[in-house]
Amino acid sequence: MGTKTTINRAVSAELFAKSKTYFPGGVNSPVRAFKSVGGTPLFIKKGNGAYIWDEDDNQFIDFCCSWGPLILGHNNPEVFNKVVSTMANGASFGAPTRLENELAELILGRIPFIDKLRFLSSGTEAVMSAIRLARGVTGKSKILKFEGCYHGHVDALLVKAGSGLVTLGSSSSAGVPEAFANETLVLPLNDSTRLRETLVKYREELACVIIEPIPANNGLLLQDKTFLTHLREWCTELGILLIFDEVISGFRVAFGGAAEVYGIIPDIVTYGKILGGGLPVGAYGAKNEIMSFVSPDGPVYQAGTLSGNPVAMSAGIAQLTVCNQPGFYEDQEARTKLMVDAINAHAKSKEYNFEIVQIGSIFWLSFDGKKRIQDADAINPDMTKFNQLHAALLNRGVYLGPSGYEVGFVSSAHTIEILTQATHVFCEALDEIYS
Repeated sequence: MGTKTTINRAVSAELFAKSKTYFPGGVNSPVRAFKSVGGTPLFIKKGNGAYIWDEDDNQFIDFCCSWGPLILGHNNPEVFNKVVSTMANGASFGAPTRLENELAELILGRIPFIDKLRFLSSGTEAVMSAIRLARGVTGKSKILKFEGCYHGHVDALLVKAGSGLVTLGSSSSAGVPEAFANETLVLPLNDSTRLRETLVKYREELACVIIEPIPANNGLLLQDKTFLTHLREWCTELGILLIFDEVISGFRVAFGGAAEVYGIIPDIVTYGKILGGGLPVGAYGAKNEIMSFVSPDGPVYQAGTLSGNPVAMSAGIAQLTVCNQPGFYEDQEARTKLMVDAINAHAKSKEYNFEIVQIGSIFWLSFDGKKRIQDADAINPDMTKFNQLHAALLNRGVYLGPSGYEVGFVSSAHTIEILTQATHVFCEALDEIYS
């Protein structure tokens, strides 16, 4: 690992050829197809700690971490043992279990702005349910989202900015009726003036505003705290609910997510699979007066056979118990910063048009130099350099998500030694692509 080679993908190529006869594009989620970076996608055989191995037995330092939830790394012993002991008693009941109470108590005991929550099976499901809840509570139908924030494949949120100044959105996926898209307003991030104008204009129609407080699905678009503060203040003033989509940032940048980091309280918050140690889990939560609208207490219907699945709950208990230990997040950030600072120093010394952007243990590779990017439109759409770097890193044993718009993640299994090794690999790979 660390020495340039051309990795063998023969077995992965064979599996991919076969999978294309089973699944659209050969995959069950689009970005896995490696369309952005080219070549055959790697079929992963196993993971342990900070490493993964593909079906050709290539070993990689993994900075994808299943797109974020594996904050303790692969095959963590605490999570593994808890899951195995739970599985011995059965995998699913479709009935309440003690484990749901235990995970909820762990979360609610540390996040004071949530009184109650509801477990589900994915972040997309959490966002879909939170939007329905906001509409049910307010009796209003329109929602406002921001360009560059991704909220899962919910019809009303697969929407891009329309052609008007403030504007009704237009669908960004086939199969989403324009009538659905017309219930969604879309604004650019970090533009307080247009935000204020829009909230005032549509206050009688807007049920909620939804935002990733740390937008991390389309680059890492770190926002000014003043923008987020204004958003909170104006939603309160105008009677519009504020939803924080913390599917990526929740339990990742801090136990209480971006809400804790920024000290800004949403009305409703959504979380994703980090709650379940990589198993399918999502959740949404709020204060009692809002959650009282959720069935069976209230009129907003939402259900799921696998919601609160005991195996997923047990994995979540194990993982969040570790995350809840003193100093966990400070250590995560410090180790990530060591790697990021060293790579950035190397890039600066060579005058490469490159910088890694970081918050907590999330990082993103920006090929726009020191230019601060807060809006998706500011990202250079030419991903040639990222694609070259992705290949150079793979050939040296480092795995990133196969898209220049995706972020990377550091887990507690990424030791200083491993991150030092990864730093050397990054620097070698940058030298190669900029030579």
